[in-house]
Amino acid sequence: MSAVGLFCSANDTLPEPFRAAASAFGAGLAARGLTLVYGGSSRGLMGEAARAARAAGGRVVGVMPRHLISRERAAADIDELHLVDSLAERKQRMADLSDLFVALPGGVGTLDEALEMISWFDVGIARKPTLFVDVEGFWRPFATMMAAFGAAGVLRPHLAGAWSILPDVPASLRAVEQALAPEAPIEGRLA
Repeated sequence: MSAVGLFCSANDTLPEPFRAAASAFGAGLAARGLTLVYGGSSRGLMGEAARAARAAGGRVVGVMPRHLISRERAAADIDELHLVDSLAERKQRMADLSDLFVALPGGVGTLDEALEMISWFDVGIARKPTLFVDVEGFWRPFATMMAAFGAAGVLRPHLAGAWSILPDVPASLRAVEQALAPEAPIEGRLA
């Protein structure tokens, strides 16, 4: 079974469109028979995606640093919860368990996780793409920054396949299917 690593916020106070996108994404993965690998929290967008995936009959695997168990309220109703000692170990375990990555809205932790996977792609550690779901234009500033980096010449040409921005959840689910299909390019690249 293929697995999708999800990076997103554990903040409970995010707008409804963000929460709805997380639920739709989790349910969409389950409907496609894909495992959701995520940060293991029951809060925020993480919790929304995990609950929706489970409710739709999907498999959910969490990876959480021990020091965040209380703060992020570790999910108890998922298939597996891997406890690790650090954020670096969380990223490594998620990378080991996932075939590609998706980023929904999130803060610096989400950005750190997504950029590390892009960096790993760049240096050849793992050639797994990261797809950004542009809910309500959330990832437009990131696209602008990456375009500026490209224009300045600081991105290697092979990095073009490392990341994409998709306009919404349906487009991201189609891109996930395409990315997991043999030799299929990812649609919807904006940068």
